[in-house]
Amino acid sequence: MQVVQAYRYALDPTPAQARALAVHCGAARFVFNWALALIKANLGQRGSPRLPCAGRRAAGRWRSACTSNAPPARRAARTPRRPDAVVGVDLGVRTLAAFSDDRPPAANPKHLAGASKRLRRAARAVSRKAGPDRQTGQQPSRRWQRANAARNRAHHRVAALRRDALHQLTTGLAREYGAIVVEDLNVAGMIRNRRLAKAISDAGFGEIRRQLTYKTVWNGGRLIVADRWYPSSKTCSACGTVKAKLPLSARTFTCPACGLAIDRDRNAARNLASLVQHVAGSGPETVNGHGADQKTPPRGAGGCETSTPHRATGQDGDLHPAMGASLRTAEIQ
Repeated sequence: MQVVQAYRYALDPTPAQARALAVHCGAARFVFNWALALIKANLGQRGSPRLPCAGRRAAGRWRSACTSNAPPARRAARTPRRPDAVVGVDLGVRTLAAFSDDRPPAANPKHLAGASKRLRRAARAVSRKAGPDRQTGQQPSRRWQRANAARNRAHHRVAALRRDALHQLTTGLAREYGAIVVEDLNVAGMIRNRRLAKAISDAGFGEIRRQLTYKTVWNGGRLIVADRWYPSSKTCSACGTVKAKLPLSARTFTCPACGLAIDRDRNAARNLASLVQHVAGSGPETVNGHGADQKTPPRGAGGCETSTPHRATGQDGDLHPAMGASLRTAEIQ
């Protein structure tokens, strides 16, 4: 897996360094304008009245910028602080992430919900101003431009806060544990629930998995993705008993067989962590923690219970099919 990594730096130059940077940027701007004028002259000789799209976009550049061709530094091989440690991560809306060990759960900051009042006020301010109109060719007023810029800043702040919180969570996990187990959540199907769509989108389930995918590679760990049909919340983490039903309102899992009483999300995280023992070597593997290693045929495994259709819904991402569905785990290298 090839990963391209970029770094962003904030410079604090001295006055002498600032003058040197201004000279370099001025030289780059001079060369750019000289080349652009040469292209325009050549196009004018050919009788073309318009610049190509790339030339028109480049002509509107106004920032002082220059590039450096310095060779990239080689990054040393990394290893997690606990290379033999395994953690299961169960994502949810009420609690963003619950873990299988003694690590405290990560609270859901709910940045979008916290800024909803500010965003509504900014949107109303924009709607009251004279904005652009494509049909009549009306240009936006300066008040509309200022209000629209304020609205964009509010949305950008929410996105930046969410991105920062997710990066802190995933970076800490990738640097600490040698193996991380998550679920293959059907985020596109989950957001079809209009009552939970905004909360699920604000949590960023897909972004968490995307970041863990490449950060585990950077830090020398591995990411194991459990199949979305694996009943992590319905299975007892102590004895393996699977409940037939577990409503979302039940936040505590109580096992009818061994009497275990544990938080629903912590129980699901422990079940995810236990899948590591089924994954040996490298590359994708197919296993089943409760029986056969084959998928259930379309007609069902037999009997009334196994052929009953189930809807793929769930606040915490547990999508439960018929009891005969197989469990698959894939290790991302």
